[in-house]
Amino acid sequence: MSEIKVDRKEELREYVKGNTFKESNLIKDDTLIFQEGFFDSMGFVMLMDFIEQKFGVTTEDDDLIEENFESINAISDFIQRKLSN
Repeated sequence: MSEIKVDRKEELREYVKGNTFKESNLIKDDTLIFQEGFFDSMGFVMLMDFIEQKFGVTTEDDDLIEENFESINAISDFIQRKLSN
């Protein structure tokens, strides 16, 4: 795994941990952050803003599917795809 991808995952993990009211030490890269209640709809809006500000990635309506945002792994992969296009 590239160093950039590791750094991105670490930044995403720290963001999620810092913006949840649940026990953040339970969050792993494959944790389903919405299904397991770490984020709700307001958390999703804030996550979109963080991704845009931190990584310069703007989400389109077609991007707003669960598979893109269900975990730190999924979010990191989504960002990578957007940056590659």
